[in-house]
Amino acid sequence: MKFLDRAKIFLKAGNGGDGCISFRREKFVEFGGPDGGDGGNGGDIIVMGTQHLNTLIDYRYQQHFRAKSGKNGSGSNRYGAAGDDLIITVPVGTELQDESSERIIADILEEGQRVVIAKGGHGGRGNSKFKSSVNQAPRRAEKGTTGEEMWIWLQLKLIADVGLVGLPNAGKSTFLSGTTKARPKIADYPFTTIIPQLGVVRIDGAEFVLADIPGLIAGAHSGRGLGDKFLAHIERCRVLIHLLDITQDDICHAYETIRNEIFLYNPQLETKPEIIVFNKTDACDAASAKAIQQQFETKYLKKTYAISAVNANPNVPMTKLLRKIVELLRNDVDFSKRAEIC
Repeated sequence: MKFLDRAKIFLKAGNGGDGCISFRREKFVEFGGPDGGDGGNGGDIIVMGTQHLNTLIDYRYQQHFRAKSGKNGSGSNRYGAAGDDLIITVPVGTELQDESSERIIADILEEGQRVVIAKGGHGGRGNSKFKSSVNQAPRRAEKGTTGEEMWIWLQLKLIADVGLVGLPNAGKSTFLSGTTKARPKIADYPFTTIIPQLGVVRIDGAEFVLADIPGLIAGAHSGRGLGDKFLAHIERCRVLIHLLDITQDDICHAYETIRNEIFLYNPQLETKPEIIVFNKTDACDAASAKAIQQQFETKYLKKTYAISAVNANPNVPMTKLLRKIVELLRNDVDFSKRAEIC
């Protein structure tokens, strides 16, 4: 299935039915009076979250959605039938934005969560509702009101506990495949991963979701490489793993490149908890790896870890550390002293 995380759709709620002008016509009943019924209400458009979808690809092929309109009222005080509501299902984690993408209308975060996006029109009143002591035979009825219509954007932001970020070929997909049952494409060339990948880590009776975000390069915020379109998927992550290739020439430049791109995308993401991990330690000797770690920690005053993703498995200390951090964050523990934990 093709991955699509952004789509624009048109919504039109149902119109209300018109009220009826009618008079009672019955043998032996003189001056029967008005008996026009009300029109039915138009159907609403409801957006509902589901765990059974993980992409918005369906909305590439269908962009227009219209709910049923209410039926008109009729004589003998018969009300028109209300229009059926239209339910649109989207993946959990979908954000609903207005046409300008400047205002968030709703955020679908739970299975079965429902949000009424477009209200149907109200049915008009029939002439029986206008009868009074001074107007015994009203010849007026109301038209039904028009249902709401709008264009909205659907923006999918994957819900994951841990997000993997780094330059292309840092080993993110290898780490994901080694710690979960996910099977992302792995190859020795840049941009092997071109869409976000999800996997579930299970360890010590607990589990959490790990997301592999396609590699960033300098200038991603301006559209270079795959651009920053997938950075939206780390906004909901509780903690980030910044994976660095320990064999590359300038590790500090690589680290600052990713941090800068994240900042340019959304400055608030800089405050998100981050674990810095040096990968591919199997490609250099232990003394060199230790020296690189110490130099980095001295410069940035941040604790780092070293792993070999090709040897990763759910029992490595890194995975256990992630489980501990995720549990703390799920319980809303103050993570301002995260340096002590990380």
